[in-house]
This record gives sequence, C-alpha cells and structure tokens, in this order.
Amino acid sequence: QVQLVESGGGLVQAGGSLRLSCSASGRVVSINAMGWYRQAPGKQRELVADITYGGSTNYADSVKGRFTISRDNAKNTVYLQMNSLKPEDTAVYYCNAFLREIYYMSDTQYWGQGTQVAVSS
Repeated sequence: QVQLVESGGGLVQAGGSLRLSCSASGRVVSINAMGWYRQAPGKQRELVADITYGGSTNYADSVKGRFTISRDNAKNTVYLQMNSLKPEDTAVYYCNAFLREIYYMSDTQYWGQGTQVAVSS
C-alpha cells in the first residue's frame, strides 16, 4: 500500500509564509507527476501547482509569483513554499501523485489526507 503524508499547514496572518511537505511511502517504484490542490468551503477542488519528475512546473494564475513547488526525488517528497499569503488562500491543501507501485504495470493516482491552511486578514 502507498501513503501520501502531508505536513506544514496552519494558521498565518496575511502576508506570511508557510511551507507544505508531502512524502510518499510504501511500495513505490517511481513517481511521475506530483502536485498540490486545494479546496475552500463551498468550492471545487482546484490545482495549485504541479511538477514533473524532471522538474517542469505549472501554477494556477492566482498563485504565480507567490508559491513555489519543488521536489526531492530521492526522498519521494514534494514541497510547496507559500509566500505573501492572502485570506483567499485559505483552504484544505491536498497532495497528489501519479506513481508506479511494485508489481503494477501502470501509474496510479494517490491523494493525501489534506492539511488545513488558514490565512487571517
């Protein structure tokens, strides 16, 4: 079995910073794309940023210039550095990964349990 475990959420004032981490554990052979999504109350889950194994990144327009996604392939870990946080960034943030498990012939999508980020004005 594979698990994605997130950490780093919390409460911060507007203009502050947080760093989220997500590590994959279990029978992981390789990880293709990894990313972060978020879901605010009453809204649909949306992509925040994602990153390929080779390091190519993609960001939602609302976070460009403020958030930075990175990964450590040796540690099967993805990070999200969030700077200049705004109240509208308040949401549950979910880690996502497309990965290959032992004995599997194709990638499987996994989600983390979510971590709360709250930004006060």
